[in-house]
Amino acid sequence: MITIENLSMAYGQRLLFDDVNLNLQPGNRYSVVGANGTGKSTFLKILASSEEPSLGTITISNYLKIGWLKQDHFQYEENSVLDAVIRGDNELWVALVEKEQLIQADIWNDETGMRLGTLEELIAHHDGYTAEARAENLLIGLGIPQITHAHPLKELSGGNKLRVLLAQALFNNPDILLLDEPTNHLDILSIGWLEEYLKNNYRGLLLFISHDYSFLNGLSTHVLDCDYGDIRLYVGNYKSFEDQKVLVAEQIKAERLGAEKKVAHLQTFVDRFRYKATKARQAQSKMKMIDKIELPDIEHSSRRAPNLNFNQKRPSGKVVVKAHNIHKSFGDKHVLKNVTFTIARGEKVFFLGHNGIGKSTVLKILQDLLPADQGTVEWGFETTCSYFAQDHHEQLNHNSDLLAWLEDNAAGKTTTQVRATLGHMLFSKDEVYKNILSLSGGEGARLLLGRMMLEENNVLILDEPTNHLDLEAIDALAKALRDFEGTVLCVSHDRFFVNKIATRIIALGERGIKDYKGSYKEYLKQHGLDYLSKGWLETQQ
Repeated sequence: MITIENLSMAYGQRLLFDDVNLNLQPGNRYSVVGANGTGKSTFLKILASSEEPSLGTITISNYLKIGWLKQDHFQYEENSVLDAVIRGDNELWVALVEKEQLIQADIWNDETGMRLGTLEELIAHHDGYTAEARAENLLIGLGIPQITHAHPLKELSGGNKLRVLLAQALFNNPDILLLDEPTNHLDILSIGWLEEYLKNNYRGLLLFISHDYSFLNGLSTHVLDCDYGDIRLYVGNYKSFEDQKVLVAEQIKAERLGAEKKVAHLQTFVDRFRYKATKARQAQSKMKMIDKIELPDIEHSSRRAPNLNFNQKRPSGKVVVKAHNIHKSFGDKHVLKNVTFTIARGEKVFFLGHNGIGKSTVLKILQDLLPADQGTVEWGFETTCSYFAQDHHEQLNHNSDLLAWLEDNAAGKTTTQVRATLGHMLFSKDEVYKNILSLSGGEGARLLLGRMMLEENNVLILDEPTNHLDLEAIDALAKALRDFEGTVLCVSHDRFFVNKIATRIIALGERGIKDYKGSYKEYLKQHGLDYLSKGWLETQQ
């Protein structure tokens, strides 16, 4: 369905990938993986004809429909939410608009009648009479309440606007579907719904980028790995790819080691006998053999993980924080009702629940960044906190370079210590002078984590820390939080991440909280249902 031949892409002197040859088939679900900056999003843009490659050709039949999640909502701001989704089928949308214009003009003649008949056929061909119902089902599945469907798109939050654009990409049931980070800004319920929808309802060719391990592993039938300046195809889910990649790397290393030993053995003979008349011909023959031996190229992988290690200057008291009878409303919407808990030193607590239930609000109230309407928060002896905000702009909104910003936010640390931390966060050499306002989401997240390392506080508070990190960074962060001797309070929608770290789950629902001391796996076993499954939500309402 998609044939890619000799594809190369470079920006100036920087080569993303070279001489890529692939044949992508309908019905397969290809995850596109690799470290940040290796060209994953660029690859999708090339397939969508949004960017031109440096070299090579891509062949896609003209009759095939391509759906693409464009994270640009501005052209739909004045449309209703429902209309923004229906615009995913452009031919249908144009026909519906023209039909409405003809009816509003109220000019009835033979020409109008013939045109209306043509439009009715076109609308029927595109299943236009079920368009609103289909759009509503997609929106509800992605967590957009029905009450907002008639509102202008501009009234929605940034995260919900992206959900609407995702529904728009799905609406036309395209032959080829390109999704770049579709799970960003989705809660676990919506991620689960999307995974099942793409597995069971979508039959075309899917290419998607995601840093959500569970989503990748559950959805992929094939993996396209952007690494070593190439895009290589692996068959199977993400776990299978990880296993295969290790084996391939080991095989290449073994082949190179064997070739190097052979070259060394031949070179020893040449060095010993090249000037000896009786052996000169043999030595010359072995020199030719050396020239013919090709050493497998073990290139440096683009995959790099930050070196994360959280230490505490001093431990806190045994009781870290007590929250009692917390209530919070925003207008008529009651978010938190009678939330009470006590957290002990060393616990790794995850606040879980669907979007809008108040998880981030709890973290902000605990830190006095947001006032509670009712209730009290009491911090324990010697507690010191570091905070990672979900919106990086809350903390990275200064016109400054990385080095200066981190020095200002790491009191008492030397320039050498700050530079070393930036190196651990994968900012090397002149990169420390980059303006923080120009950082990507992943770079901003690494910078904030570097600051938390330098602060050496005994309580780490993190709100959706994995949103912009690649899989290597997520894995490194999970290990660092697991090894941290202090206390962790975290909000996350990443099941893989939560499973690795949590020692306690506080699940927020409409009827209160479920407080479980144990891992997420144990929590699920105890309660029988995923805290964000439809069944669990129904029991809370």
